[in-house]
Amino acid sequence: MTTSWRERPVGIVGLGLIGGSLGLDLRRQGLEVRALVHRESTAERARQRGLASQVSTESAVLQDCGLVVLALPLDRLLEPPTGLRQALPAAAVVTDVGSVKGPVLQRWHHWHSRFVASHPMAGTAEAGVEAGIEGLFQGRPWVATPEADTEAEALESVRQLAQLLGAQWLSCPAAAHDQAVALISHMPVLVSAALLQAADQGAQSADDPAQVAALVRQLASSGFADTSRIGGGNPELGTLMAQSNREAVVAALGVYRRQLQGLEQLVEQQRWGELQEELSRCQQLRPDFL
Repeated sequence: MTTSWRERPVGIVGLGLIGGSLGLDLRRQGLEVRALVHRESTAERARQRGLASQVSTESAVLQDCGLVVLALPLDRLLEPPTGLRQALPAAAVVTDVGSVKGPVLQRWHHWHSRFVASHPMAGTAEAGVEAGIEGLFQGRPWVATPEADTEAEALESVRQLAQLLGAQWLSCPAAAHDQAVALISHMPVLVSAALLQAADQGAQSADDPAQVAALVRQLASSGFADTSRIGGGNPELGTLMAQSNREAVVAALGVYRRQLQGLEQLVEQQRWGELQEELSRCQQLRPDFL
């Protein structure tokens, strides 16, 4: 590639949380950003927010882009909108931001010769055209999962993109990525959802179900808010992650269930010393994950 991707427009397909945040950060860096969206109402609001230099519902907006980021939901990434693949410039580097990499690679590896599978590990509970914010990727991991025949120049372009946005660049096999995110991202969504269900339904066995049901809502504070946040997030996204990464998510839930059962036994059997040891070990573990 004779021309740096920074010397040409950057294309973004989709202007939700990730795509909109990308657009804001890239424009702040002085780059021209061209965005393709599905609805004209989205395009108009994106223009008002300044998410891209040009926003269109027509795929021709991606012409001449040196790098294109597919910031689409997993279902649309795996089954792209009609005409999207044909609209991507053959010379452009193409990357995605999907949270599951194996299925994405299976499709896009054959669809575009300069495709690089990647995943910025950043987000909030918000979604849609209003969700994009500046600085979302600062200090956050950005993971690539190249294959043996992934073009070196294309991979380097995505690495430069990540570093331009202040992200921490990582590279690993797709299978390892999917197993890891099942443990620290996808499984916790379901665990958090189960916590909300337990708090809602657990009151039914109380002496005064109505009173306890009201109290659990009135007394819930920051600890419950923190641990239940992702379980109360975007249900479509949670379902797509579980569907696309099913085997790894099931395995992760099995590990969690066994750990929870072990803690339950310690409480049931009043083994308080062992429980404190386990909680102390968790206290020491947590900084490694932050």
